[in-house]
Amino acid sequence: MCGLGYVGLPVAVAFARRYDVIGFDVDRRRIEHLKKGEDWTGEIESDVLRASTMRFTDNAADLADCNFFVVAVPTPVDEKCIPDFSLLVSACRTIGPVLRPGSIVVFESTVHPGATEEICGPELEKASGLRCGVDFKLGYSPERINPGDREHPLERIVKIVSGQDDESADIIAEVYGGIIDAGVHRASSIKVAEAAKVLENTQRDINIALMNEMSKICDLAGISTTEVLEAAGTKWNFLRFTPGLVGGHCIGVDPYYLTSKAQEMGYHPEVILAGRRINDGMAQHVAAKIVQMLARKHRLAGSTRVGILGMTFKENVPDIRNSKVVDLYRALQQYGIAPLAFDPMADKAQMEHEYGISLVDKSHFDNLDVVVLAVPHRDIMATIWQDLPHMLTDGALLCDLKSSLDKTRLPASVQYWAL
Repeated sequence: MCGLGYVGLPVAVAFARRYDVIGFDVDRRRIEHLKKGEDWTGEIESDVLRASTMRFTDNAADLADCNFFVVAVPTPVDEKCIPDFSLLVSACRTIGPVLRPGSIVVFESTVHPGATEEICGPELEKASGLRCGVDFKLGYSPERINPGDREHPLERIVKIVSGQDDESADIIAEVYGGIIDAGVHRASSIKVAEAAKVLENTQRDINIALMNEMSKICDLAGISTTEVLEAAGTKWNFLRFTPGLVGGHCIGVDPYYLTSKAQEMGYHPEVILAGRRINDGMAQHVAAKIVQMLARKHRLAGSTRVGILGMTFKENVPDIRNSKVVDLYRALQQYGIAPLAFDPMADKAQMEHEYGISLVDKSHFDNLDVVVLAVPHRDIMATIWQDLPHMLTDGALLCDLKSSLDKTRLPASVQYWAL
């Protein structure tokens, strides 16, 4: 198993219950922690990790006896939203030297249709000296893990599998079938499997963009988006999406892999990119709304105190990659506001290193003019009603971005706003 992050580790642990597995990651610190039974992603419990028969290593030479490789490394975009395949290419160059005839390499990373055969295959050939499709075979089985979701673990989610030919597809289906209780869906080709994965997240992105646009319209109309969604949701075929900041390493990134490939083939996608523009602009929209509401109450000044609860990209996970709450933090700074940020799950050193943001203890959240409940982690919500009275000054603004609170419980003096 190559890559032991949010996706790779749960897959590797599941495989290790049935097969002989070596877990590889280039991050030595990560390997050291896993050997101690410590998973900073929070996806695998310590007792489960310690009980696993998997061997952990950061030495690629230890993979020499393997003949079935699974690659689960991130596929991000750069600052111009152009797909960045560098980590995938690096993984191929790491695996190549230990490939042997008869090996199968399965990729789980989200890519555009064709990437596995057009990018990964040639890189593996160069690094191994073997012929792709002859000496070794390719496969693709897109990840479907939802970090922090305990109701839909790996084993209960149907797994899409595909191979370079019927023989490799049969083997891949059998291997994954041994760990997936929900069964496998065999795609007709690697390209179909790749397209299916990128479509899944693109669909979610577009639907959330629609909700975000609707929330702006509802705000202008002076009505509650939540109430509108509750009413619309009484129809059997209404799709239940909600507005919010769309970050992370999947929904906010994967559509760009599809649009980039489409443009390469001469087609300019309109709906997908429109959805991306809406979602990427939501942090600025929220910041502008906060400033507008403060100005109306004559509370906008150099001494205005704003606190943000939650900085990770979603609730109940410590992952800060592509967090749009960070964009909100910076947007507020552009208005001359110096926000306080608290998150019980995010790593303080990592937040400082990646974004230059210093997380503070919750004790610093007192007498604030604005509290933004951005990420409703379980730990935050467990004490929110005890914490709010001393967090909020009289007449303060409470921004509940995910409509997580019962606003009827708030004092009349508190301004409440939600997307």
